[in-house]
Parts: sequence; structure tokens; C-alpha cells
Amino acid sequence: MKEWLELLRDPNVTWILAASMLLGLGSGIIGSFAYLRKQSLMGDALAHAALPGVCIAFMMSGVKSIPLFIMGAAISGLISTFGIGYITRHSKIKQDSALAIVLSAFFGLGIVLLTHIQHSGGGNQSGLDKFLFGQAAAMVYSDVITMAVISLLLVGACTLMFKEFKLLSFDAHFAKGLGYPVALLDQLMMFLIVVAVVVGIQAVGVVLMSALLITPAVSARYWTERLGIMVVLAGLFGAVSGMLGTLISTAGNNLPSGPLSVLSATLFFVVSITLSPKRGLLAKVLARSRARKTLELERNQASAQKRGAVHEY
Repeated sequence: MKEWLELLRDPNVTWILAASMLLGLGSGIIGSFAYLRKQSLMGDALAHAALPGVCIAFMMSGVKSIPLFIMGAAISGLISTFGIGYITRHSKIKQDSALAIVLSAFFGLGIVLLTHIQHSGGGNQSGLDKFLFGQAAAMVYSDVITMAVISLLLVGACTLMFKEFKLLSFDAHFAKGLGYPVALLDQLMMFLIVVAVVVGIQAVGVVLMSALLITPAVSARYWTERLGIMVVLAGLFGAVSGMLGTLISTAGNNLPSGPLSVLSATLFFVVSITLSPKRGLLAKVLARSRARKTLELERNQASAQKRGAVHEY
């Protein structure tokens, strides 16, 4: 306990912790809408598509600059979304297959470029592989500020567009009938997912960023039937997951923060799927047990009534 308190007294750890919590908050909120729209794999595709953008930004600049990496990852992610849409619209290939094609192609290109950079002989590429699995402890103050500001803007955008995203998630045709620009809203939501992905690659990594988008949303869905409460819970689960992953990473000799944050989010999922009051496995087992006892009681009562009728006869 004393070690944890000493860690929290360090200003660098405090800033990194706050940024990771804001990242988890924003990811959980925008991930709720992606989950409800059955676009869970979209986050995975965009996360993997961000890697070649990071590598190309480094190759062009020669320095490790988070704003440049975010810009490169955002451009790469947007190109991947247009690619997925083009394949889906102009061929008989369905969206899940288009996602798999784009994901594997972009990630393969990113691995090739990353390998080329690591064998190029320069010294600046050291640590670039942290973008694969994340390392929050490796962030500097400017990186933390950038991630925190963008995460707050992401939360603000989702808050302002809550009504529109709610309509889009549950009934896009009804939203179109009311006069909402459904295509524009869809592209805006995709852009926000791209932003969430690219801002989290330093802390969580491109491989596991999609898990931080979807797992808190799935966990929150087990606890409520109302979208507003679900979004709040998803943001809370994401923030706590980011906090736990960063703390364990910092205290555990710089273990990768990305996998630890995802494992923390998975812990919330296991608790939710087991203990949630209506949808949880334990609640279902108890409900089946009560139903079985009620059925046996009704059968016994019916048998007793039948025996009583026969005796009277």
C-alpha cells in the first residue's frame, strides 16, 4: 500500500494516470455506440490500420513526435474506413469480410515498415515498437497533455451528439425520416472512433486498442437497459481499467500498460457476465432453480388434488 501511495505522489505518474483514465473514459463512451451498431470489428480494423500511418510519419520526419504519429495514424485510419466502404458498396463482399481484408493488409504493411525501420541502423527508432502493445510509462509530459485534451474533446463531442448517436444506433431509417443527415453522422462516428484509436496507441497499442473500445461497453450492457446509464458505466469501466493498467505497469517494472489495461477491462467483463442482476450467469442459474422448484410445487399440488379427488370418488 505504501508503494502505491509513493507512486501517486510522483507528478509524472499522476499525469500519466489521469491521461490513461481519460482515454479509458472516452474509449468506453464512443465504444458503446460502436457496439450497439454492431461495429465492434471496426475498432479492431482501425487500430491495426493505424500502424502504417505511425511508421510512415516516422520515416518522413525522422523523429518520434506524438502529434505527427497521431496525424499519420488518423490519415491511415480514415483511408481504411473509405476502403472498407468502397469494397462494401462496389462489390458483393460483406462488411465483415471487407474489415478482415483491410485489417490484414494494413497491419501487414505496418509490420513490414516497422521491421524496415528497426533494421535501418538509426538510433531514433528505438522504442517505436511500443506502439504495438503500448507503454504509458514511456510518455513524456507533452504526450500526456495531447492525450488528455483529445480524450476530453472526444467525451464532449459524444455528450453533445448523444441524441443523434442514439437515434443512429437504434433506428437509422427513423432518423433519416426525421431529416437527420444519417450519412454525415455515420462518418462523424467513424471519425470519433479513429480519434479514440489513434490517441490511445501510445498507452494501449494498436493491437489491443479495440478491446478498450468494446469490452467496457459490453460489460456495461449487462447492468442496464437504458442507453444513458450504459454509456456512463462504460466510461467508468474504461477509466478504471486504464487506471489499473497504468498503476500495475508503473509498479511492475514497466510492464506493458496496454495488455494490463485490457486484462483489467476483461476482469470487469467477467464480473458483469457473472454477477449482473438480470443478465448474469448467476442470476440465470437462480432463476432456473426457482422456476424448477415452482414447477415441482405445482406438480405436487396437482398430484395431491388428483389423489384427493380419487379418494372422494
